[in-house]
Amino acid sequence: MKILVLNGSPKREQSDTLCITHAFLEGMNEVSHHDIHIIHVIDSDINYCTGCFSCMKNGGTCIHEDDMHNILEEILSSDLLIWSFPLYCYGMPASLKVLLDRTLPLSGMAMQKVGDRYEHIGQADFSHLRYLMICGCGFPNSSHNFEPAVAQFRLCFPGNHTIITVPESPMFNAPEAVIVTQPRLSLVKQAGTQYAKTGEINQALLNEIGTPMIPEEQYAAIVNGGM
Repeated sequence: MKILVLNGSPKREQSDTLCITHAFLEGMNEVSHHDIHIIHVIDSDINYCTGCFSCMKNGGTCIHEDDMHNILEEILSSDLLIWSFPLYCYGMPASLKVLLDRTLPLSGMAMQKVGDRYEHIGQADFSHLRYLMICGCGFPNSSHNFEPAVAQFRLCFPGNHTIITVPESPMFNAPEAVIVTQPRLSLVKQAGTQYAKTGEINQALLNEIGTPMIPEEQYAAIVNGGM
């Protein structure tokens, strides 16, 4: 399987969320070897979408000449697209949102009704693609934090998507927290193995991954004490 990871953290390899993603990929590779490429989006030259819709009218050709052309080609040649990012203002970091906006050339102006909503008809064949969102959060709980990012991801990728959300993610880069982070990464690794075998992750496992690693009050006190 060809896997493209879009790392939306401006911290690159030091990203807390990328620690989670690496554990997931490790679990996948235990089943079979996969061709994995990680793009640190912050290092890419990607201009803002101007909303001119030229790409949607002219066969997918954007007015910008930047890195996005090659990224779109790599997206279309991949089997699994992993969106790995920390939660910023209840959504994805700006650089990754710019990339998402610039996937517009994959769609045409024409639309069709699918179920109870309308969708643009694609200008490219990406029906083979599967989508995975891995998102870490600096707050100690999942409730009332991840919902906007999750909703956007589900609307953008209504089919073949899987979502992993993890609170208290700054602990993954804290050596003193290894006693609680290592078991959590083991669960994420298990999820990767499960996904590689079946294309799905058991909901009970997803729920366990999304629980706080230490009590919420304790985590908040640690964060507040270090300020």
